[in-house]
This record gives sequence, C-alpha cells and structure tokens, in this order.
Amino acid sequence: MSESFPRLYARTRRFTLGVPRGFTISPDGGRVAFLRSRSGTDPVTCLWELDLTSGAERLLVDPTALGAADEDLPAEERARRERAREQAGGVVAYATDAAVSSAVFALSGGLYLADLRSGAVRRLETPGPVIDPRLSPDGAKVAYVTGGALHVQDVATGADRALAAPDAEGVTYGLAEFIAAEELERMRGYWWSPDGTALLAERADESPVQIWHIADPANPSRTPAAVAYPAAGTPNATVELLVLGLDGSRVPVPFDDEYLVTASWDRHGLAIVTMPRDQKAVRLRTVDPATGATELAREDTDAAWTDVVGGVPARLSDGTLVWVADAEGGRRLIIGDAPVTPPTLQVRDVVDVDGDTVLFRASTEPTEIHLWTWSAGAISPVTAEPGVHNGRLSAGTLLITSQTLDGPGTTVQVRRGDTRLHIGSLAERPKLEPRVSLVRTGERELATAVLLPSGHVPGSRRLPVLMDPYGGPHAQRVLASGRGFLESQWFADQGFAVIVADGRGTPGRGPAFEREVLHDLATPALEDQVDALRGAAQLYPDDLDLSRVAIKGWSFGGFLAALAVLRRPDVFHAAIAGAPVTDWRLYDTAYTERYLGHPGERPDVYDRSSLMADAEKLERALLLIHGLADDNVVAAHTLRLSSALVAAGRPHTVLPLSGVTHMTPQEIVAENLLLLQVDFLKRSLPA
Repeated sequence: MSESFPRLYARTRRFTLGVPRGFTISPDGGRVAFLRSRSGTDPVTCLWELDLTSGAERLLVDPTALGAADEDLPAEERARRERAREQAGGVVAYATDAAVSSAVFALSGGLYLADLRSGAVRRLETPGPVIDPRLSPDGAKVAYVTGGALHVQDVATGADRALAAPDAEGVTYGLAEFIAAEELERMRGYWWSPDGTALLAERADESPVQIWHIADPANPSRTPAAVAYPAAGTPNATVELLVLGLDGSRVPVPFDDEYLVTASWDRHGLAIVTMPRDQKAVRLRTVDPATGATELAREDTDAAWTDVVGGVPARLSDGTLVWVADAEGGRRLIIGDAPVTPPTLQVRDVVDVDGDTVLFRASTEPTEIHLWTWSAGAISPVTAEPGVHNGRLSAGTLLITSQTLDGPGTTVQVRRGDTRLHIGSLAERPKLEPRVSLVRTGERELATAVLLPSGHVPGSRRLPVLMDPYGGPHAQRVLASGRGFLESQWFADQGFAVIVADGRGTPGRGPAFEREVLHDLATPALEDQVDALRGAAQLYPDDLDLSRVAIKGWSFGGFLAALAVLRRPDVFHAAIAGAPVTDWRLYDTAYTERYLGHPGERPDVYDRSSLMADAEKLERALLLIHGLADDNVVAAHTLRLSSALVAAGRPHTVLPLSGVTHMTPQEIVAENLLLLQVDFLKRSLPA
C-alpha cells in the first residue's frame, strides 16, 4: 500500500531529505563537497564530493558506518539546530581548511576529522561533547566549543587546551547567543585568523537575561528546562569580543552597540558589523587584532530600522569593500562607496566573491530570486528561468541550485568552462503536483498564489476558501517554487481554494514596502489578507465562495490567523493558529523591538498588536495548536490567550503538543496535524 501524502510529507521532513546542500568548492574549482542523505526518507545526512574531472560523486562520510547514526546530542547542539531549523541528523554541518583537503564535523557530540583526498575518517578525543568545530586555514588545528569553553586541538599530536573557559555562571565562549542565532542570522561565535595563530571569539554572558522554565506537563517527573529568554524590553545577553592568540595572548575588542551582527577575518583584515538596540543603524568597523582598536569604516542609518544582509562584508581582490545598503528606494549592491545596481533590482544577499567577480541574489519580480554577477563595472544575470535560485562561485566554478514551478524538486548544476554536471537529488517524489497560479491582487497588487483542487473544473462549483499565509516581516511564501506549495496543494485537494498572499512587511518589493508595518504588526498584515482574498475572488468569481472562508498559519501566520477571526469575523469564519504570538511582550527583543520599538517607550503600540484585548470578540471557530517544548514562541502565548477566551466565555479548541518544539519534526505529530486540521476546517465552515 502506498503512503498517504501526510505520512510521506512527515517522513521526508517536508521533502527536504535527499536534497543536496551545504556546498563547498575547492580553491582550484575541481571538486565540490556537499551534504545529502542517502535517500528521500533517510534522515541521516552524509558528506559527499563531486569530482569535476571524472564527473563522479563519492561518499566521504556515512555516520551509520561510523556507528554514530543514533544521535545523543548535547543540549547546546540541540538548541543550535532548533535555531537553524535543522530537521535532519548525521553530518548537518562541516567546516574545511582553506585547501578543502580536510573537514571536521560533530556527531553525537564527538569530534571527527575527514581526509577528503583519501576518504579516511578518524575521531579526535575531546574532554566533552563538541559544538561547532572549525579547522584553522592550514588544517593543522581544530577549534571547537565544549562546556562553554573554546578549545583548540593540534590535529597531528592531539594536544588539546582551552583558550577561554567560563569565568562566571551563564558565560560561554565561542557560541552565538540566542538573539544572534534566532534573529540576526549568525550561527557562529568565533573566527580563525588567516594565518591560524589566533581566533576572534565571542564571550556571551547570559546572567542578565531572565530565566524562563519550559516544563513537560506530560512528564511531571522531568525537571523543567531553564532557558535564558530575552523578551521584548528585558535585558539581552552581554556580548564581548576578544582576540585569543594561540600564544596565550588575550586582546579585548570593545564596541558600544547592543548586537554583534557578524565578523569577517581574511587577508584584507579583521572587521565586525554591529547594531544598536533600536537597530536604526548598522556599523562596519575595522579592527586591529594586535591592539583591539576599532575604526568606523561605514555606517548606514534608517528612521525605521536597518536590515541584516547575508554575505557582507566581503572584499574584492584588492580589498575594495563589497556591501549591500538601501538607497533611492531600493536595496542595492555597493562596491567601494558606489551603488552598482539599479534601485529596481532588490538585492537579497551576496553569495560569493571570486577574485573581482561578485555573485549575488536579487529580484526584479518579488516572486522570483535570481543569481546575478557584478564584474568589471557591469552586472549580468546568471539565471533566467522563473524560480528561486541560489549558488556558489569559486575559482571559476559556478554552482546553481534551482527550484521552479515546473515541479517540486531542486536541481543542482555545476558549470566550469564547457563542463556541465549535475549533483543528483535523492528526494522523494511527492504524490501530487502543485497547480499554482501566481497573480497580483488588490489595490496594492499583492503577490498572491491561488491553488485549486487537482480535479476542479473552473466555474463548476464554488469552493470554500482557505487563506494560508505567513504574512510577516522577513519571510515570503509567494515564490515561484513548487516545493513551497506542496502542503497548500494538499489542502486544496481536500476541497478548498487555497490562497497564499504576501502583504506589507514581506521582502522582495523594496524597503518602503517592508517598513509599512512599523509600529503596527497587526493592521496592515490583516488588511492585506482581506484585500488579497477579495482580489482573488474578482479573478475567480465562479470558484471562490466568500461565505465560507478559513485561515490557517504557523508562528507569525498563527498570530495572523487568530487576529483574522478576532477582528474580522465578517470575512473569516474559522481559523487555525499554530504557535501564535499572542502578546508581543512575550516575544524576543531583536525581532519585536525592530518593528514595534521598546515596550517601555511605546506600550500603546504593543497593545494594538496584541490579541489579548480582543478575546471577548471571538465569535468564530478557533483552533490553537502549540508545542509545549517550544523555546521560540513559548506555549505561554497560547495558554494566556486561551485563559482570556475562557474568562470572556468564548468557546475555542486548544491542541497541546507534548515534547514538540517550534518545528514539529516528529513524523506522527506532523502527519496527524495535517489530518486534524482538515477535519477541523470541514466541521467549522458552514455547509
């Protein structure tokens, strides 16, 4: 008997298993290391290599063969994977030396070194479970974190010592603190010097951060997990930087901003990027590693907020700065001090710099993300097929990953000269094909996807409508990628017209569109969902039944779903709110204060974006779903809203998920959640 879509969707981790990722191109351009599990249902990720000369793929590291497939992870690694939304196991991350001849990785807390030439793998002895190992550029030493201490081990001799160890309760060295990993896109806390004689390391002190206790009510004998959670308006971890020399030297690198965004240390020097707490400025500073002295190299400001952009700072071969900043209404690539892209081309991030060629991602149409290059003063498109593209570039070897609406899969092409090779995806084939129509709706011409049941004949009957948004800042749902609509198509095949719309605040349409949600995360987001619904009904007048409209979402989408039935019951007749943020005072500092400001300074702003005062308005069916082990949007959000609804005498349903985090990776839970949601929708919408 073939598996149902919900079971396969869950077992394949949303069809991500078996997809190649984590690419590293060797300095000569002749080899590509990458991660991939051995099948679309195998959650154990392996390390592979593609040889461009022979065209052959070679399995380098199989955790099963090492006896390390069953993982027993240290708490810090579990937290790191939760921040990275990592759903697989095995070798989920690795780091190489500059020559890409050796790689290190952690398995079940153990430290492993792989010789990429011979394929030999050996375990290195360490005094404790290992987090985030990284080789020195010459491959002679490996740094890692254990027990909050930053260690360095000599690969040849095994000599191991702590460069910096916790000197107080709540202190760690070499690890990204919660806010950096969750909101600033920084997953690392240390950087090797180019000559391998020193490291720039973060010292994070979480003692100022309030402690929240996340219990497992289904297992009352277990001690609740103590989590340092910096909620809006409360203290963050104190972050400091030091240059730690292998000779024992210790040089502080002072900076007066709240947030360390990233750091870069290459042959052109050491640089750090920081932000103040209000995030209205982003500052690039060069650092003298010998003295710790810093010099402001660039500062960008914005009256609303500045954004973190991946891949910068970077440098051309002569040291010229590669940067991304907002100017003249667009997000633009900056070379030196000059914008080199037009304001109409919205730069997403910088992917690689290969000599004097910059590979970057950008959009002229918000539903598509293409690869571009800048070289010798000119920009050129690399990809043309509508879709979502990413890549790598090194030594003239170009790697392109692509997702399109032609199918739900991911293709990976490698180009070098006249050579064209593909790295195969082993992902399972879904048992459905997304039928996605990308349209513009409403007065703001919102990017909108409409999905109808596979067997639906246009105009034959009016379907109940399911809005399926995320709808919040910093994320898009409406992209020309079939894989992104698999779940939506399955819901459509259960008898719904599914509408996915990106409203104000979402990226891809320029800084002004994103900043429309400043000081109000509720009103614009909800207005745009209503606008998209009505706009879609004008395009499909004989297919959409606006007397039967439901909305579902997770995280910000869960907030938006609950908001919809509370404030617009005239439009929305049922809602499923998964892990919703119900009171923004309970969410973290960097995300929340970026958009709403400090709650102590703008309490009215927080009140307007909160759901708590709206509880007495509920007159529609509402299902609240929350993982009780969620340390991102904690279960208190749902429990407090439920309490307010009970106090107001408003019926609703709560589905608590024991032991489940924000990701819901458990197969049985993920499968049955889909089935339970469909059952709720069919029972809740009028016939």
